[in-house]
Amino acid sequence: MKDETFQIRFWGTRGSVPVSGPQYARFGGNTACIQVQCGPHTLFFDAGSGIRPAGETLGPTVDEFDVFFTHSHYDHMIGLPFFYPFYNPRTKVRLWSGHLSGWLTTAEMLHEFMRPPWFPVRLDICKANLECRDFASGDVLQPREGVVIRTGSLNHPGGCIGYRIEWDGRAMAIITDTEHDPAGKLDANILALIEGVDLVVYDCTYTEDEMVKRRGYGHSTWQQGVKLCKAAGATRLALFHHDPARTDDQLDAIEREAALALSGSFAARDDQVVDIEPSAKS
Repeated sequence: MKDETFQIRFWGTRGSVPVSGPQYARFGGNTACIQVQCGPHTLFFDAGSGIRPAGETLGPTVDEFDVFFTHSHYDHMIGLPFFYPFYNPRTKVRLWSGHLSGWLTTAEMLHEFMRPPWFPVRLDICKANLECRDFASGDVLQPREGVVIRTGSLNHPGGCIGYRIEWDGRAMAIITDTEHDPAGKLDANILALIEGVDLVVYDCTYTEDEMVKRRGYGHSTWQQGVKLCKAAGATRLALFHHDPARTDDQLDAIEREAALALSGSFAARDDQVVDIEPSAKS
């Protein structure tokens, strides 16, 4: 039988830096890592601190998968050296990046990130079969049979890539990190990536009131996420890349506001699983 599974698991939903403490117990404190299951194919997007528990759960059960980077800031890569499958010689991993196209290849980026004096050992210590793939913004990727991934540039210091993942007639998009136009113009790249998708994972680090003092940081708001989803006919919004100072109670309040503005909106939590059913779109 055909495996129609299209499932998203949030392993890390924070931005900037991991946090811990009772005030973060419900939403979690790990930084960006999302697992997308397309039938038998396992894809990871970003390798923040959330990829460490992901690797422990994955264990030896999955021996071939892909990792896509939105960009290479610390909070989106810090978990990579602690990802268990990297040290398993039976594992095959393809690693993809496009935000540094023309500047650094994916292999160069990884070797620069994991080396002394910033880390005690080099990438060579990883015994898995690592294959690095490069692409440019706007490329359409087909990493596995039946999986189509569309890419586009986002507005973030140092560059960033947004992804649209299409599988079995359904689609979802990962749009983090990005800053919106204060004049209200909607980003054409984002609109193209999220048009008609079943789920948009969007950078909701701040609120519109907070943006007054946060211009230039490269992040957005849940209010802008709602506007984009409505304009593009996207079904659901997942608030993502939470400010590390944002407590559970504060995220609860923001989640309620977002759900009133766009039905089905929710603030993503670490270890949360979301299924996109075949019947989700008519």
